[in-house]
Amino acid sequence: MQKQISVVLDKGHEFSFHVPDGAVLAHDAARAWLDQQFITFECEPLRASGKVLTADKILVVTQAAGAALFGDAKWAAEYVAAVSAALGKPMIRVDVPSMSITY
Repeated sequence: MQKQISVVLDKGHEFSFHVPDGAVLAHDAARAWLDQQFITFECEPLRASGKVLTADKILVVTQAAGAALFGDAKWAAEYVAAVSAALGKPMIRVDVPSMSITY
């Protein structure tokens, strides 16, 4: 089954990425990569409790990255590998304007 990740950003930017077959990033490695991006971009938790769910982390990292980083093939490939491994779903849509992730 083909795996794909779609990313919708503000200002009408939309990206679609095929998740390559083969070596899959381990779940722990995916979470570590997302954690590092969260820190690098100085993201803030979405919830008042301060709890950061994986989906929340993906949303705020996606928002912080913006169109420029999604145009960087190396970073985009790392993002695709991490999001695919963290969520484990074949079809993922990350929609920043609506702050939602659908499978």
